[in-house]
Amino acid sequence: MLFLKPSDLSFENLSVKLLSQGRNISYNQLMNEFHALVPAAGFGARMGHELPKQYLPLAGKPMIFHALHTLCASPWLSTVFVVLSPADSLFHTYDWSALGDKLQPLFCGGATRADTVLNGLLAAELEPDDWVLVHDAARPCLTEAHLEKLIDELQEDAVGGILAIPVADTLKRSDALGRIQQTEDREQLWQAQTPQMFRAGLLALALQQCKAVTDEASAVEALGLSPKLVAGDSRNFKVTYPQDLLMAELLLREAR
Repeated sequence: MLFLKPSDLSFENLSVKLLSQGRNISYNQLMNEFHALVPAAGFGARMGHELPKQYLPLAGKPMIFHALHTLCASPWLSTVFVVLSPADSLFHTYDWSALGDKLQPLFCGGATRADTVLNGLLAAELEPDDWVLVHDAARPCLTEAHLEKLIDELQEDAVGGILAIPVADTLKRSDALGRIQQTEDREQLWQAQTPQMFRAGLLALALQQCKAVTDEASAVEALGLSPKLVAGDSRNFKVTYPQDLLMAELLLREAR
């Protein structure tokens, strides 16, 4: 396996060619593996709980278990890396044996999501052309169908892409006083989800060059590339507030 050191992060070393016309990319045409990476080094303060959000109880398991279960069960994925804070003392207090031998914890999380994902990519020692599916620990209702659709639509794509859903609600922009300033045109607007799927080398390069992002696609966009939008659905929502736990539990029980 090739360890991705910072000195290796160049377009030439990663078999990435950005052409001046059209920003096209070409990769080595090899049989590449698919891996998942779950950043879980944060706390989730908006949940208002003393436990880190990923460990909150959900349907009899810590929340992160459900996403990891779906990822580990996928026949597409060779490894499922979960990137934790170096100070995490809770992960090993849970029983993960039901997930099999694909699960690999990495205690190298950083101060931000971008830092955590980049640190995980470097520690995972992946081949630059391997695919990485970065998924939120707080999206427990991910299904095998979501994974299959994403991989099927992106495995031959030059850039990669993300699961997303078209914005359905009317969007309002507020002023500083909390009053409507204007109504935004929702045409061609999408709500980003995860997994977000990119080549390991390209994603590492993007995150090294652009860390002030809230998702992986934004870093890739900053390189001048256009990730593909793959239509998901609203079941794959992110648990952000306490009331979201009830909805997630209902969806998980229905899926069973």
